[in-house]
Amino acid sequence: MYTKNITIVKHPLIDHSLTILRDKKTKTEEFRRHANIVSKILLVEAAKHLPLKNKKIETPLASMTGRILTDEIVVVPVLRAGLAMLFSLQDFLPSVSVGFIGLERDEKTAVAREYYQKLPDIFATHHVFVLDPMLATGGSFDDTITALRAKGGKRISIVCIVSAPAGIERIQKNHPDVEIFTAAVDTSLNSKKYIVPGLGDFGDRYFGTQ
Repeated sequence: MYTKNITIVKHPLIDHSLTILRDKKTKTEEFRRHANIVSKILLVEAAKHLPLKNKKIETPLASMTGRILTDEIVVVPVLRAGLAMLFSLQDFLPSVSVGFIGLERDEKTAVAREYYQKLPDIFATHHVFVLDPMLATGGSFDDTITALRAKGGKRISIVCIVSAPAGIERIQKNHPDVEIFTAAVDTSLNSKKYIVPGLGDFGDRYFGTQ
């Protein structure tokens, strides 16, 4: 479904795996497995319109012209939870350029503080995917997109597993040309700015920390 640069990706496998991710009884191993499933389906959808170029090849039987991806793709996972989605994407694009932005959430203010940034060269022709499983207030994505703009990024998409209306509104307001790919739009944020019903702290559940 496409509305205002938002794609809510619908698939039976997403419904199934997302339910397991949301369940507080789900253990780390199962959480990782189903996070991988949802991430891969989202990334396949987000990659539908990536640019291709012709390539002449020889099959075992004949010559032909195939189609391969251009090299103009950059992926930026927001540390640390975004790493989970990067692991999934590398099965499709093992040689893709990867940049990193580290943002740490202040539990009292819910405001993210940048503590690390390492980005490759980014040009206007690049298609940049920003990965973070949770789009809550939108602060982390907003800051990351702003940093990518400063580096020259023009074509930017964000991919997340669960979103909140507040985060979507912030991205639409500040970056109206950025497309959002998500598996679910939840009801709201609680007083601590966690998504409700959500699935808790994704990074802690994925990496087995508290």
